[in-house]
Amino acid sequence: MSTRLSFKTKFTYGIGELGTAIPIGLAIFYLLFFLTEVVGLSPKLAGTVLLIGRVWDAVNDPVIGWLSDRTRSRWGRRYPWLVLGALPLGFFTFMLWLVPPLESQTSLFIYYVLMAAGGYTAFSVIILPMVAIATELTPDYDERTGIMSVRSAANIIGSVVGLLLAQIIFALVENTRRQYVILGGVSGSVIVVAIFVCVIGTYGQYRSVMRQQPELSPHPMGRQLRKVFQNRAFRWVMGLYLCSWVGVQVTAAMLPFLVTDWMQLNEQHFTQMAIAVQGSSVVLLPFWLWVTKRTSKQGVYFAGAPLALTGVCFLGLVQPGQIGLMYVSGLVTGAGLSTFYLVPFAMLPDVIDDEELRTGERQEGIFISLMVFLQKVGVAIAIFLSGWLLDWADHIGPDTRLLVIRLIASALPSLLIFGGLYCVYRYPLSRRAHHRIRLQLERDRKQPHS
Repeated sequence: MSTRLSFKTKFTYGIGELGTAIPIGLAIFYLLFFLTEVVGLSPKLAGTVLLIGRVWDAVNDPVIGWLSDRTRSRWGRRYPWLVLGALPLGFFTFMLWLVPPLESQTSLFIYYVLMAAGGYTAFSVIILPMVAIATELTPDYDERTGIMSVRSAANIIGSVVGLLLAQIIFALVENTRRQYVILGGVSGSVIVVAIFVCVIGTYGQYRSVMRQQPELSPHPMGRQLRKVFQNRAFRWVMGLYLCSWVGVQVTAAMLPFLVTDWMQLNEQHFTQMAIAVQGSSVVLLPFWLWVTKRTSKQGVYFAGAPLALTGVCFLGLVQPGQIGLMYVSGLVTGAGLSTFYLVPFAMLPDVIDDEELRTGERQEGIFISLMVFLQKVGVAIAIFLSGWLLDWADHIGPDTRLLVIRLIASALPSLLIFGGLYCVYRYPLSRRAHHRIRLQLERDRKQPHS
């Protein structure tokens, strides 16, 4: 079994991640704006749609992760999920951006709740096995960081591609509703193709390593969840991921309102601002990977998080007319954002090794699903409250609305970044500690089972 991953494996895995990142990036940046400004839902109903969809999705995550760990087929544990989930995900992606011929707020609300729930469920069916595959392709510390950096880069590039795609469609098509229908159709088609490219390109490497996995425990899911929460390293990684990504996605959801309402610029500037953030993230990702190989995953986060903190603080202080400063704040935020993409999921395979050493069981699916579950619940609650705050501010006056937009986009993410710094400070698995874990696991696997 080779611990080094070929270019083909990394590239095709990245294609799969890129394909799923396009619709997710579009949803993060555009969905709240789409529901309120294009569909015509009130901000509190739009926020409730996102809350219900995310919570429904989050509840499904542990179940899907647990079932994925226990799937038995000639193609392994993960690949049947990717093959069966690709078409439903493409379908729901298209339907989510369609404006149905419905008039009342209630009927529109029900339609988008159903589409959001279906879309998020299909996304979980794909993304949980896909992330699990990345943790299983190799046991090597640096190779795992490498494949996670490919995943991070693909996520950022996919988000940028989605934004560029939106900008092109918006420039070529005048009708606003038709713009989003085309955007949904194109991104839904890309998803299906990208997932099948990933399956074909990575399966050979996966097949060579899946025989090395230990047997799973027969214990029920509830007991497995309790055991996972007993892992101290996992609790800190989970906190790091939650703090990092709730702040990022709240800022992204508020960015269209900040650019159009506060800065008094058109939607093109919003797209360009989002591209500035994501573009600087992907440009600096190879640098952060280089730093990781020479220091540690914790050290990289300590270097990147202050940059993101500085950027979001300036984002809240920038004044109308200071367009250049707005873009500079976006570039600085993106420079630190790279480490948010890279570090939490680069730490997760080490946590899974630690759990295998403690219990003799390896359950990538349930670990990943729990991380994603809590992140989704946190983001859903934050976006839901943001929508209600905007609705409340609308009833008071335009000045209050502008203040609320700036506070949500800047102050809340700043507090959460400090929380992430504390979590990474408490994370116990250094490079040296992980090396000892790997040596012990290799010795244990060489011993004959009684």
